[in-house]
Amino acid sequence: MNRQRPIILGIVGDSAAGKTTLTSGLVNILGPERVTHVCTDDYHKYDRRERAELDITALHPNCNYLDVLELHLERLHYGQPILKPVYDHATGSLVRPEYVQPTEFVIVEGLLGFHSAVMRQFYDVKVYLDPPEDLRRVWKVKRDTAKRGYTPEQVLAELEKREPDSRDFIRPQRQEADIVVRFSPPQGIPAAEAGPTLNVRLVLRPTIPHPDLSYLSESYANTDSAIRLGLDRDKGRPVDILEIDGHVTAEHAAGLEKAIWQHLPDLRALPEDQFGDYQDRTEVRHSSPLALTQLLITYHLLRKYSDVAQIPFAPPVAALSRMKPAAVPVP
Repeated sequence: MNRQRPIILGIVGDSAAGKTTLTSGLVNILGPERVTHVCTDDYHKYDRRERAELDITALHPNCNYLDVLELHLERLHYGQPILKPVYDHATGSLVRPEYVQPTEFVIVEGLLGFHSAVMRQFYDVKVYLDPPEDLRRVWKVKRDTAKRGYTPEQVLAELEKREPDSRDFIRPQRQEADIVVRFSPPQGIPAAEAGPTLNVRLVLRPTIPHPDLSYLSESYANTDSAIRLGLDRDKGRPVDILEIDGHVTAEHAAGLEKAIWQHLPDLRALPEDQFGDYQDRTEVRHSSPLALTQLLITYHLLRKYSDVAQIPFAPPVAALSRMKPAAVPVP
């Protein structure tokens, strides 16, 4: 009996760009029992002390076992288990590896997931998180002071040290994504004061088919809508742009949510309080633009899941090696 290979989602972005927050909502929507989560930060070669001694940042490819990550992505693509390294962010240490058996959906998130063409070929959907740098700095200071024991001055100093590697290795991966997600404060509001009113701008590239949301342009053409769909160019390439303002009304947000849920017949619609949440220091807040972004990405995963279900799943190489060759008649 053939079984279906896993669907692999790649989420890439700089440190504190929101990768874990986006992932947690996707896990809730799909169901924790159906999702395997892999963080590419676990593939660091050096612990925090060694990086300081070698004067290398975790963002540099030479600081990571990217060749091992490539091999592991291939195994996950074919539904095979991996022995994944583990990096403990709390202590900055490399600890005991973890045995990972892929489930129906595999979410691979981290800094360098799209770095090589070998890696990119194993993703079904690729998402890049692209917040403005001033907003990302606010997020990183909040996270690293609350969860990792740093002072604000230490976090800002580390950001400055990392900037050349962010420029050379992290941000260039944006061009490889199918969907680019950019949360940003409303015009005139400082990043530190934006809170749950962040807008989102989704660049939807034609590298994958997107759901038909053209009715948005028709329904809200004559209104000052907080949800807009249009055509634009990104880095010279034609794209669809979906914009959702942080002050979107509950009515408009619910309308778009309903439209996307209709494309997800295999899932039961969840109450909005089960996704779209994010951590602001010790407080949990809700964002409708985040919730809608998570639903749209879920659509792509389930669409790909349905497509792959029609394709016979080849047995893994290891299984083939154990199969006895057919007898060849002697002439």
